[in-house]
Amino acid sequence: MSEIVFGIHAVQALLDNDPLRFQEVFILKGRDDRRLQQLVKALEAQGIVVQVATRQWLDSKVDGAAHQGIIAHVKPGRQYQENDLPDLIASLEQPFLLILDGITDPHNLGACLRSADAAGVHAVIMPKDRSAQLNATAKKVASGAAENVPLIRVTNLARTMRMLQEAQIWIVGTAGEADHDLYQSKMTGPMALVMGAEGEGMRRLTREHCDELISIPMSGSVSSLNVSVATGVCLFEAVRQRRK
Repeated sequence: MSEIVFGIHAVQALLDNDPLRFQEVFILKGRDDRRLQQLVKALEAQGIVVQVATRQWLDSKVDGAAHQGIIAHVKPGRQYQENDLPDLIASLEQPFLLILDGITDPHNLGACLRSADAAGVHAVIMPKDRSAQLNATAKKVASGAAENVPLIRVTNLARTMRMLQEAQIWIVGTAGEADHDLYQSKMTGPMALVMGAEGEGMRRLTREHCDELISIPMSGSVSSLNVSVATGVCLFEAVRQRRK
């Protein structure tokens, strides 16, 4: 069994973190790209065989996505389980978590993972059902973050949120109707930020299990932001506060 990873950043991140997972690598025949050639040299230095392929063949492997001239077949990485979460939390002095409720677009999942990694989030939590899969597209958009941030899928999100609260983790949900915004919220302690699906927001039961609801102040003509953009805005306000 193998997975596909494509894109220069995603392949480079896997090479940096776990080179033993590579099975075979294919690059676009005749492509003269400095970044790609540097990556090929690094792969070959690890003893990984790199083969050439046509654009048509590469395109067929990723359904026409932007593969940047490189595709790798790799062994599956570590799959975090729901029962890994208590030990992870116990090992952290100030847990900083991201919960994604109802994110079904792999592009948005990848972008959220990228922001989470940049912000220093310790883990991302998602329900197993009605959520995007961490497929090759999500990994490519994540630009390597998928190899660094644990993604934990849970069977019952409300039950997981109760467990987090029992561990003294403050749960902050985002909602347009919140009575105060993120700049009025204290985000310095152990916390989990909850982001809901674009358009629909958090599900009712998820909302009811939040300790606090916040909004992003909007000044222009648009009424909302893309969920991955909103995630970055909220995470980095938390980062700003936590660094003081």
